[in-house]
Amino acid sequence: MNNRVFITDGHWRKTLAAVRGLGQEGVRVTVGETTRLATAIFSRYCRESVAYPSPVHHPSDFLDHLRKALTKKPYQMLLPMEDETVSLLSRHLNEFSRLTYLPIVPFEKWNIAHRKDHILRLAERLGIPIPKTWYVQDLGQINMLKDRIPYPAVIKPVTGSGAVGIRYPKNPVEFIRDYQSVHMRFPFPLVQERIPSKGTGYGASFLFNEAGEVKASFMHKRLREYPPTGGASTLRESVRRDDIRDMGRALLKALDWYGVAMVEFKLDPRDNIPKLMEVNPRFWGSLSLAISAGVNFPYLLYRMSKGNDFQPVEQYSLGKRCRWLLPGDILHYIHNPHRKNLSPSFFRFWDRDTTYDILSLYDPLPVLGRIMTPLTFFYDHDMKKRLIKRKK
Repeated sequence: MNNRVFITDGHWRKTLAAVRGLGQEGVRVTVGETTRLATAIFSRYCRESVAYPSPVHHPSDFLDHLRKALTKKPYQMLLPMEDETVSLLSRHLNEFSRLTYLPIVPFEKWNIAHRKDHILRLAERLGIPIPKTWYVQDLGQINMLKDRIPYPAVIKPVTGSGAVGIRYPKNPVEFIRDYQSVHMRFPFPLVQERIPSKGTGYGASFLFNEAGEVKASFMHKRLREYPPTGGASTLRESVRRDDIRDMGRALLKALDWYGVAMVEFKLDPRDNIPKLMEVNPRFWGSLSLAISAGVNFPYLLYRMSKGNDFQPVEQYSLGKRCRWLLPGDILHYIHNPHRKNLSPSFFRFWDRDTTYDILSLYDPLPVLGRIMTPLTFFYDHDMKKRLIKRKK
């Protein structure tokens, strides 16, 4: 029986979550990365590790290496985890789907979901609320916009996630300066009204089968994030919000989606309406919360690869929390001026309803891998580029 799965991008928390979610069900997991000094490779559930060429800097070599690995040894499924690997493999979907089960959409469809401008325009057509947005197509527009937009405003790249490339200008002078700065790295970023920071962020996660049916769904809300002004969640909690779930499902159905995706919303405290932020057309950073709450997306994908039919998994534990402590929540605490009033307290480390993205008594070594990861920045050109990109 072939029960092997190949997972890419072993550095990231979501990859570790997928490795654990599959490994705990008896699946034999191989983890790939540009180096063997990667967090997920240290997991007890990683049966084999592979160091491959950079998918960013040497995409052809990466594809050749992966092609040989899948040909040499049979794998039931291939799970690309990061934008770069999903994007690359989606362009070669027909070829790699002949070698193994590859649950992603073709590049044209993936690119629509990946680009914020495309997905926001689609949401508008579907009647899904979005923040007021200006789509800049010519730099001459910014001089006209500077006195028309509300401040503070948001400037964000049309692709990417987290806080990379985002600016919050407070006046027309800062707007012109910040827009030109972001434009140099991310051409023609979006301009949006800023939803007040006290608005709660929500994520609606889904698994669609080949027939476009929802086979699993899960929702969480953000409790903390880094940077505190907006970025990756460092503490989040499982919840239910049927209105948000239904909008996320409608958006992905309009794309004729297949595989996993997470749709992000933010509740606007001015009118109490959730507004669409973006779509993550791949596995998301808070995957470990879904698994610990009872929705094991990676294993459900594995079951789909085997042709198993199962009832949609949409019931899960509510009030379950998951924390990205190293270094996410530590950085949140350091940079949050209201750190003394955090709820729950930063120092509430042990709670039966709280799990951790990386820390685990049953799988402790990934902590060591996470601590050692910065060493790769000294010798791995790909990792050095990633670090610089995320810091800018």
